[in-house]
Amino acid sequence: MQRGDELLLQHRAGWSHEGGTWAVPGGAIDVGETPLQGALREAAEEAAVAEASIRPRHAWTVDHGTWAYTTVVADAVAAITPQRLDAESEELRWVRLGEVTRLPLHSGFAAAWPSVHALLHRREVVVVDAANVVGSTPDGWWNDRAGAAQRLLDLISDAAERGLDVAQTAADEHRRDDASVLAAVPGRTRAWPTWTVVLEGEANAAGDPPHVQVVRAPGSGDDAVVESAQHAHAAGRDVTVVTADRALRQRVEDAGALVVGPRTLTRLL
Repeated sequence: MQRGDELLLQHRAGWSHEGGTWAVPGGAIDVGETPLQGALREAAEEAAVAEASIRPRHAWTVDHGTWAYTTVVADAVAAITPQRLDAESEELRWVRLGEVTRLPLHSGFAAAWPSVHALLHRREVVVVDAANVVGSTPDGWWNDRAGAAQRLLDLISDAAERGLDVAQTAADEHRRDDASVLAAVPGRTRAWPTWTVVLEGEANAAGDPPHVQVVRAPGSGDDAVVESAQHAHAAGRDVTVVTADRALRQRVEDAGALVVGPRTLTRLL
């Protein structure tokens, strides 16, 4: 869990595996659990961190073949007062990012830390040009523009909750591997960006799914996409715009955003 420039770390009990070292609260996942589900459960069991008080952003996996160590980084979105709930911890402490490596770290966490640290200050936003994405698939969307937009919104809402599987994302001709949330950053297996979806015209009748900011353009959808990208970039966010519109692509790149095409997004969804 990250709170500003601090990370919640656990001083592992001496009797545990690599006892006496520091890492994030965690443990083995149960049968049928995803790494995120296991991380949320362990944080609640070991540190009294409620799931509602955090929002995941990134996950990294160090794969050793017979086993893997996954680190999930989440933002504290509410006040967190960690409590030592079991004998697996000697101490729970908020540690400043610059002081993490001064502690004796658990080997799995130490291996993941360089990649984790490199992206801790990144806040990623994906702005979706819904009209362009919907129009990229000839599935009869023109007969029900609001319904087609709603299907896209529902897919994005599901992805916003479970995160994007970015481990094997194919290269996009307008993407830099070290910059886009849709890129295959080495070691990162999953990402939870903030989503903004721009609707226009008849598609504005679509509803508001959870986990997604819906912008309903009263006029030009392109202008609303550019404005959303500009606001996010001005706020210090790393912005990726999803569109195949060449003119719009140039405008949002001028606004500081990266661009991927609709096929990259639909492949991930």
